[in-house]
Amino acid sequence: MNQRSDSKTLIVVAGPTAVGKTAAAIQLARHYNTVVVSADSRQFFREMTIGTAKPDADELAAVKHYFINSHSVTNDFNVGDYEKQALQLLDELFKIHDVVILAGGSGLYIKAVCEGFDELPVADPSVREKLNQELAEHGINHLQEKLKTADPDYYNEVDLSNPQRVIRALEVFETTGKPFSSYRTTNINKRPFNIIKIVLDMPREQLYERINRRVDVMVEQGLVEEVRSLLPYRHLNALNTVGYSELFDYVDGKTDLQTAIDLIKQNTRRFAKRQLTWFRRDKDVNWVDTAAPDLISQIIKIVKSEK
Repeated sequence: MNQRSDSKTLIVVAGPTAVGKTAAAIQLARHYNTVVVSADSRQFFREMTIGTAKPDADELAAVKHYFINSHSVTNDFNVGDYEKQALQLLDELFKIHDVVILAGGSGLYIKAVCEGFDELPVADPSVREKLNQELAEHGINHLQEKLKTADPDYYNEVDLSNPQRVIRALEVFETTGKPFSSYRTTNINKRPFNIIKIVLDMPREQLYERINRRVDVMVEQGLVEEVRSLLPYRHLNALNTVGYSELFDYVDGKTDLQTAIDLIKQNTRRFAKRQLTWFRRDKDVNWVDTAAPDLISQIIKIVKSEK
């Protein structure tokens, strides 16, 4: 540990989609007179705005945010790239601030900043080709079942609607014979700052209501039009994601609009469940009920006790 370790603190504000992370992160940043670094793997991309529930103009003006609209969907930007860039950024930010807020629901990206990863093996290209062929012939469900058998741990955490993520895990397994999840490092890389993890939660019914309402608002804000504007990029990994895949099917005439909207709600609820599964595995997190009237003062109390 270096000399800055005791004085610099990263407060992680995590939790499932629609739980209220953005508002809580902004209030905390204002309290500590600091900035917010996003750990939401979909909000990096400039072209995806409505479907990723980015902070709005007022929220972005309230405190400085990083890694929002920072990349194009045409950039190849993965979790390893994010780890490198986020750590470089934090190094700079901690020269100015004693506290920085890291906010988002992407467990893998939060883990990258807090702990890092083992180097993943390079997969045999012929294995990827074979898996892509299986995807084309048998569909995503077939690959999901293979993953469930090969690597149940990762199956419970990954965005199952993202074929690239599923294929990546399977190609590592088929190349090495070891599950993808086994490559997540057991030796945590010590970071030169304190890390305090807060996970926001709320009663399940309430969370699901918020998700359903948020999807309706996205549609009102023009999500269908946003998806149409992204048709030239639909083959890119960034767009194989909830809220976009379902509407590409609608645009293709494979389904009607109401069915697509209902599917977005259902798939987002499932995604929220997987996010919660991921965070429950982390014994270092502090769980806080978002509905608590004194939410921010509760978090500040936790930060004081852990510093």
